[in-house]
Amino acid sequence: MITEGQVMDIAREALFLIIKVSAPLLLISLIVGLIVSIFQTITSIQEQTLTFVPKIIIVFLGMMLLGGWILENLSSFIIELWSNFGLYLR
Repeated sequence: MITEGQVMDIAREALFLIIKVSAPLLLISLIVGLIVSIFQTITSIQEQTLTFVPKIIIVFLGMMLLGGWILENLSSFIIELWSNFGLYLR
């Protein structure tokens, strides 16, 4: 039978994995937003789509580049979880 400690360990691993795979895309979005914000401040252009469109494009490109790494991390976590499934039922 699975113990409370094991459930907490699985939840901790899952949360860490979520942070690990989402951090690069969030950082990319943050950096692009900062650059566009500085550009808007310098040029006094306050168009909302000027912030949104570059972020979407760059995050999409980041997903294309990092998608394999993200999928590999998620797959290995799921495979590890399912391979230990028999231990959780005892």
